Amino acid sequence: MSLSGIGKTYNEPVLSDISLSLYAGKVLALTGENGAGKSTLSKIIGGLTPPTTGSMTWLGQPYAPQSRKEAEKLGIRMVMQELNLLPTLTIAENLFIDQLPSRAGWINRRRLREMAKPVMEMVGLQNLSPDTLVGDLGIGHQQMIEIARNLIGDSRLLILDEPTAMLSSREVELLFTQIARFKQRGVSLIYISHRLDELARVADDVAVLRDGSLVCVDAIARYTSDQLVSLMVGRDLDSSFDVSARRRGSPLLKVEHFTRAPLLQDISLTLHRGEVLGISGLVGAGRTELMRAIFGADRIDSGQLSVGDPPLPVTLRSPADAIAHGIALVTEDRKGEGLLLPHSVGNNTSLGNGEKISRFAWLNAGRERALAQQYIARLGIRTAGSEREVGSLSGGNQQKVLISRWLARSCDVILFDEPTRGIDVGAKRDIYLLLNELTQSGKGLIVVSSDLRELMLICDRIAVLSAGRLVETFTRENWTQDAILAAAFSGYQHATGNSEHA
Repeated sequence: MSLSGIGKTYNEPVLSDISLSLYAGKVLALTGENGAGKSTLSKIIGGLTPPTTGSMTWLGQPYAPQSRKEAEKLGIRMVMQELNLLPTLTIAENLFIDQLPSRAGWINRRRLREMAKPVMEMVGLQNLSPDTLVGDLGIGHQQMIEIARNLIGDSRLLILDEPTAMLSSREVELLFTQIARFKQRGVSLIYISHRLDELARVADDVAVLRDGSLVCVDAIARYTSDQLVSLMVGRDLDSSFDVSARRRGSPLLKVEHFTRAPLLQDISLTLHRGEVLGISGLVGAGRTELMRAIFGADRIDSGQLSVGDPPLPVTLRSPADAIAHGIALVTEDRKGEGLLLPHSVGNNTSLGNGEKISRFAWLNAGRERALAQQYIARLGIRTAGSEREVGSLSGGNQQKVLISRWLARSCDVILFDEPTRGIDVGAKRDIYLLLNELTQSGKGLIVVSSDLRELMLICDRIAVLSAGRLVETFTRENWTQDAILAAAFSGYQHATGNSEHA
């Protein structure tokens, strides 16, 4: 495929004069800061939006798809950063939604299961039933289903937009195995990611976007990660991160014997003022389920939560109770659970902060704008203003808006579930510095992340979940990447051993 002079303008230009060539059996890494135009460019190629200027050719013919379906008929498929699944349908139905097998006018369920199983196995989901409703799964598993759906059929160009943002190391390796197979079959790939070490592993060439313009197209082997970061942000970026100023204070939150069968089993932990407690584990280990239980979004079967200084027992019947006791949750699913996408940045920032933006029980638009502008500046949110629709922002900037809402709320305990998902390296550092700032103001933070190196960089302790149990808690003095990974697998190995013995 060739792109010539591609540009895109909405209210303002987001892409300008992009010219690229893609080759069979090659992976092109596409990277840049949030808002640089990566997702917009991939949507143009995938048929989701037309370019404002420029032209494309595919297999020597002019290419101007009018829809995603038209692009897919030509062998061009895209795994989008935002999931596009139907939660009320099963895994198998989502995988083969356009080609459901039928018999006598009815869906052939047996045949559908048989078709789904090998596709699920390709991405490591063989332990799930094809009849499981997608809405009952966590975001990590849903991401794997989205990937699997696009591995079906005769793909000739595959676009992967932040495919590993919600995946643990095991799932990432499975994906890389599939990418290697695609290359051997002569498929062209565009791989969009902020994880530069991944790009170095899978990509042949790299294209760097900055502010909607192409600043580099070259062999990726010629660049170090630091050089790519400099190209992305237009300056050198200090990669160090100092946590030495943190001082762990008194206990602020205690989780005692939390059980929600079969997802959580007898989990106990303590969070202190001024610390970042990381939660690590494989996809499906119970990380998000634990955050939701602490926040009162899911009821537990047994156990006790205590909050405050000193921690006192509380009963949470809903997230509203959690918020009233000073607990906030930055959800991993910003699109489905965190944001009101059709509403403005100001509306989303002020949500839940009515006392700060109202006067005599009436909404004060000026106060709402002032509150939003404060956090737009503090978090570096790229937006034309507080009136801009959140749904029109890039994924990383949407995440910043979600975080800003809870910062405005000023809760003492903040739960961050995948806080840097879809955020570029420059903005990640801003978030890390923000977490540091919050700990120094006496707040206690729990951070779930699929990126183990991220947890090792920003956390004071890391608790590892495996198969719904907390198996070990590491401190900076005794953790290693190998030890944490071994703990993450330990619960599954034990379960497998028991099963084989039985």
